[in-house]
Amino acid sequence: MSAPVFRPAEGRDLGAVYALICGMEAKELPYAGFAEIFSAQLADPDRLCLVCELDGEAAAVCNIRFEYQLHHAARIAEIMELAVAPGRRNCGLGADLLREAHAAAIANGCVQIELACNMLRHDAHRFYEREGFRRYHYKFSKPLAGAWEGNALGR
Repeated sequence: MSAPVFRPAEGRDLGAVYALICGMEAKELPYAGFAEIFSAQLADPDRLCLVCELDGEAAAVCNIRFEYQLHHAARIAEIMELAVAPGRRNCGLGADLLREAHAAAIANGCVQIELACNMLRHDAHRFYEREGFRRYHYKFSKPLAGAWEGNALGR
């Protein structure tokens, strides 16, 4: 196994990032909408999609949003998605990717890094706590259109 390479995502990463995020969500997302959002985020200076390449393939991804928040009166980094390919888990890639995200947050003038995690992902909770994150918030969701899908992980 070669050493992991961490780099900003590029347009050519669309298929791999799509597969990683669909795997994380345990469902197939609408590809056209995903592709449009991915392309827009690549062009947005307040977004960073980090890819961890291993043995020539995208093995993990971390998508980060940088924004100024009134309730912090400062710039915050929020990890929107972090996914590691199933065959690449438990070998340190997630921790390495978090370190890269941490460095990117500091480089972008952020005073804090946050993330939300599905309440059914108990292994992920342990991982984030081991990496220094603490649970301070509840996150609430409400659909605005269509029927409530529930949680694909809880089915």
